[in-house]
Amino acid sequence: MAHVMAIVNQKGGVGKTTTAVNLGASLAMAGQRTLIVDCDSQANATRSLGIRETPGGTLYDVLVAEDPSARLAEVIVPTATAGLDVVPASPNLSGAEVELVGVAGREARLRGALAGLGTDHAFVLLDCPPSLGLLSVNALVAADSVVVPVQCEYLALEGLGQLMRTLGLVQARLNPRLRVLGLVMTMYDARTRLAGEVVSEVERHFPNQMFATIIPRTVRLSEAPSYGETILQYAPDSPGAIAYRSLAGEVARRATNGSAAR
Repeated sequence: MAHVMAIVNQKGGVGKTTTAVNLGASLAMAGQRTLIVDCDSQANATRSLGIRETPGGTLYDVLVAEDPSARLAEVIVPTATAGLDVVPASPNLSGAEVELVGVAGREARLRGALAGLGTDHAFVLLDCPPSLGLLSVNALVAADSVVVPVQCEYLALEGLGQLMRTLGLVQARLNPRLRVLGLVMTMYDARTRLAGEVVSEVERHFPNQMFATIIPRTVRLSEAPSYGETILQYAPDSPGAIAYRSLAGEVARRATNGSAAR
């Protein structure tokens, strides 16, 4: 079965989608077939991968279907990167939270859908919205592990403790197998002293949980989505591409060895 990984942080603008898309592409290019599930109604991961039309449907259609596991296969779309597929999102996904309010087991709809995925994919990456609502809870219930992108800025720790407490609650009540695979520092600007201080502070509060790879702040990473390309397509030799390939190696090793931080 695929290792299911939620890319989550309730703060917006910390690099969740950038990490999901480029980590997924890096894993796929390393020979690990990967599926990205866009769990955000803003559909940024979908657009970042160059997907504009979704005739087979989107994640919304999966979550509200009578049989989510059967519907999932119908909405998977291949991307321009060999070995990388996506379950696209659309703005109507925001309505799923309302429509599922009265549905029994609503927090496990995504887990049920992924149960029918089979063995074609080595990894499934869930790109979560910037909130801890029903869509994020669905992702956490479906996940084996969590990767938390943390922006290298002053307010990086704000809300991180709350997120960890939420992960603990989900683990205790809904998904006992859930583990934090690691924290990845993003948008690192080596020209500023603040960035280094933030990295040190996060490491002090969450020892042994940070990935060694730090994702730099680069123009290329910001530009790539506008072309519907991953950084490995748009600028394969750039510092951002090098960093995400390195992160993919760390993620694969931790996931394979079962060495997720507890």
